[in-house]
Amino acid sequence: MIVFLDFEASSLGKHSYPIEIAWVFEDGRSQSFLIKPKPGWTDWSADAERVHGISRDRLQEEGSDVEPVVRELMAKLSGNELYASSPSWDGKWLSALLRGGGMPRHALRLRKSDDLFTEVASAILNTGGNTGGTTVDVPALVANVIAQSEPTNPAHRALPDALLELKRLCLVRDTARKIAAS
Repeated sequence: MIVFLDFEASSLGKHSYPIEIAWVFEDGRSQSFLIKPKPGWTDWSADAERVHGISRDRLQEEGSDVEPVVRELMAKLSGNELYASSPSWDGKWLSALLRGGGMPRHALRLRKSDDLFTEVASAILNTGGNTGGTTVDVPALVANVIAQSEPTNPAHRALPDALLELKRLCLVRDTARKIAAS
């Protein structure tokens, strides 16, 4: 099944680490965790904190230890197709989380959400029937859906961001189906 992941992190620095993870399945099931930093995870950016609004004190008080988060992550997500809007950043934090929980850093792999959106639209438009004899610019269709679904006040939290990716998948499907039916 398709699953969208998102992270919030301590910073965008080389030694940053995940402080929040969320995932949402294609069927809408979701889960999120604040993550208590492991000893040695000390990199912190006040600028990042202003963006996501999560303090180190809050992580210490409300965050879950890394190991149980990783166990849950592996139990729920292994064998599924995992996507993220920014797999280079999210993959970095996924690797840090997995290693922090005693798993190999590539125990789970992420692909780029936009690639999935393009594949889905292409499959619908190539098999969906009449497109009026015109060729559809699928990358432009996907870019348009993403641009039009961009929130005016983004939450910069893991679950809303993962849910946005699911919303975009649905919008791409709907748009492609309408074009195919026309």
